Amino acid sequence: MPPARLILEDGTTYEGESFGSSANAIGEVVFNTSLTGYQEIATDPSYRFQIVTMTYPHIGNYGVEKLADQSDEPQVAGFVVRDVIDEPSNARSEGSLASYFERNRISAIHAIDTRALTRKIRNEGAMRGMITTQSGRDVADIVAEIRRAPSMSGLDLVQRVTALRPYPFDEQPSEKKKRVAVYDFGVKRDILRRLTDVGCEVTVYPATTHADEILNAGYDGVMLSNGPGDPEPVTYAQENIRHMIGKVPLFGICLGHQLLGLALGGQTYKLKFGHRGGNHPVKDLRTGRVEITAQNHGFSVSADSLKESDVEFTHVNLNDDTLEGFRHRREPLLAVQYHPEAAPGPHDSFYLFSDFLQMMEEWKK
Repeated sequence: MPPARLILEDGTTYEGESFGSSANAIGEVVFNTSLTGYQEIATDPSYRFQIVTMTYPHIGNYGVEKLADQSDEPQVAGFVVRDVIDEPSNARSEGSLASYFERNRISAIHAIDTRALTRKIRNEGAMRGMITTQSGRDVADIVAEIRRAPSMSGLDLVQRVTALRPYPFDEQPSEKKKRVAVYDFGVKRDILRRLTDVGCEVTVYPATTHADEILNAGYDGVMLSNGPGDPEPVTYAQENIRHMIGKVPLFGICLGHQLLGLALGGQTYKLKFGHRGGNHPVKDLRTGRVEITAQNHGFSVSADSLKESDVEFTHVNLNDDTLEGFRHRREPLLAVQYHPEAAPGPHDSFYLFSDFLQMMEEWKK
């Protein structure tokens, strides 16, 4: 494998080897603590414009398969691992991670000290970086190019990943109980699958769809999906959500949680290094039960900013006490910051989709 470098915007350089595409890749360098799920991570639209570092040392050992894709193609700007496994062992494998990245033109680097890189991000915060195979290029020149790249704060990435037109999800339930519209801010396929698992017929809409179009179609509920970037500049979504509150049951996940918080008059802020991984403990404040959750976000809703709103805080992150969920006391809406469709617990959070179904059923009474 050809030599490659990961260079951060402060000039810190990590030497390694390239796998996948040899093109330069710029993005916000973050880390994910999951032991598995690298293909789901790579294809999650929430990782748009990010170079993802996997903290688990061996990545690629079970290969890749089409069923694991969360979108039509990889969404990450780049990928960083300690050791990439080029000979996967899995009966369902359809090829290696390296060939998958090469075919999809995703730049990646391995054979670097991912532990040291993760510690740097934890101590100093997420920062922009570049993966490059240009060995003769001066570091100062690369740093200047990195610093010209946009910062994640203030960046609306939703319109780069949303659907171009409405479409029905092709995995429909055998027993159709409710019709649900999904605002696609960068939706993962597993979210759509969980909705169908509880009996929802799902139609996906572009992020800029006017609220009246969905309300006039008579849906039983609306899902506000996950997605990339800063929620604050996504003002069109906030306005549509504000228009729907009290008129149809709403369920927000991740970016959808943040946008719903903003629509209710709250504020969001950027976390130092974000929450990304499959082992984050979240406490349900109503039951005292602790869920092991999958998370992927760099922004959070300020709990203090919602204290004047008529909402009940339902979930809190046990690592740093950040807000992880809320419900409205009068209107049919709920939201969680984590990903209940993922299964690290393995089924700790699936109940939220049933709660959404129950909310829709009670709303129609």
